[in-house]
Amino acid sequence: MGKKGKKEKKGRGAEKTAAKMEKKVSKRSRKEETFLYNELYVYNIRKDAWTKVDIPSPPPRRCAHQAVVVPQGGGQLWVFGGEFASPSGEQFYHYKDLWVLHLATKTWEQVKSTGGPSGRSGHRMVAWKRQLILFGGFHESTRDYIYYNDVYAFNLDTFTWSKLSPSGTGPTPRSGCQMSVTPQGGIVIYGGYSKQRVKKDVDKGTRHSDMFLLKLEDGREDKWVWTRMNPSGVKPTPRSGFSVAMAPNHQTLFFGGVCDEEEEESLAGEFFNDLYFYDATRNRWFEGQLKGPKSEKKKRRRGRREEPEGGSKLACGGAGTQAPVEVVKEVVTEDGTVVTIKQVLSAPGSAGQPQSEDEDSLEEAGSPTPGPCPRSNAMLAVKHGVLYVYGGMFEAGDRQVTLSDLHCLDLHRMEAWKALVEMDPETQEWLEETDSEEGSEEVEGAEGGDEDEDEDSGEESGAED
Repeated sequence: MGKKGKKEKKGRGAEKTAAKMEKKVSKRSRKEETFLYNELYVYNIRKDAWTKVDIPSPPPRRCAHQAVVVPQGGGQLWVFGGEFASPSGEQFYHYKDLWVLHLATKTWEQVKSTGGPSGRSGHRMVAWKRQLILFGGFHESTRDYIYYNDVYAFNLDTFTWSKLSPSGTGPTPRSGCQMSVTPQGGIVIYGGYSKQRVKKDVDKGTRHSDMFLLKLEDGREDKWVWTRMNPSGVKPTPRSGFSVAMAPNHQTLFFGGVCDEEEEESLAGEFFNDLYFYDATRNRWFEGQLKGPKSEKKKRRRGRREEPEGGSKLACGGAGTQAPVEVVKEVVTEDGTVVTIKQVLSAPGSAGQPQSEDEDSLEEAGSPTPGPCPRSNAMLAVKHGVLYVYGGMFEAGDRQVTLSDLHCLDLHRMEAWKALVEMDPETQEWLEETDSEEGSEEVEGAEGGDEDEDEDSGEESGAED
């Protein structure tokens, strides 16, 4: 299910950009370039089409930020923080700005409010009642780095920040964790990544697999408390770079990620494309197993007695499954290099609900359908009970490949993935730099950053002026 790759060891946060990796990708001195964007795209589910939406004065280009949609004011998209890197990564810094996209009027607005979080990347942010709650992240400068476990609240009515001081023992500093709101009104933090320096120029990364609950104390509206949780069930294997979305029945969906195996001078990553569900009401993990599409033969036998259901709709493995099937995909990069992606797919179980007459069978039952290839940092969204997975990245040898494919999965049926947009090998561009190019980097798009960036990042903040 995974794809392994090697790179020069820099330590990988769950949201690190390619520019920070400084990879040695070939003997021909080919060098990866990184391009950041501030473009806005909308995917129309009914038309199955992407549309670029041009809105004046957007936030500066960035990645590893957080974006949250709330219903206030006819719909708003709030964006905080993230990081900027020039094409070669020579210039790099973190943002601490807050923006809102007013969906009704299609206008961007920068909201300036004091007392907010410091500049950071890899943090997590959720909508909670009429507030935005932000946790963790990291900041890196040319001298050092720091991981956070602080908690901030932004009031959507007063447009003011406040730093929370929960009692109890909470998570250690980390980035790239799971953060989700429970049906009971609490906030769950799970997993994440952090690193610490063990000796000069050598860092040791930690993949966290602990879980905490942040909630208001009984009868108090301004007092928060941390509680350590020990969920039961089938838990995800330790990893970072996974993606999270809210599934039906208030369950939290967990997809993909990467498990780093660190050596003295290198970092190998095994990538995943598996699904897990966390049920906060039961405090239990479930592994998401696909049933497989129904065959035409089974549709013609609708009048016969149905097979018994097996387990939850969101964790519906069954007995009598077939042996796993290996699916091989090949992606040809622009220079002709063939990148091979291997996926080991579990054959669908025999349990499942009957299809209606007007539903098309995708393929014969017993033939597992390959879904998104293993990846980290994909984007997830759930609409009308359907999960959409877009993009992400994986590594092949010394190369880091950015994906642009789009897949969907019906979370009620849990039968098979459907590819909406296949991976386009023509978009995988590997550039060679000459000596003259290295000295003429553009930092276009850096405008609009925080002029009062933290003192410890002064070496990076020069590009913001």
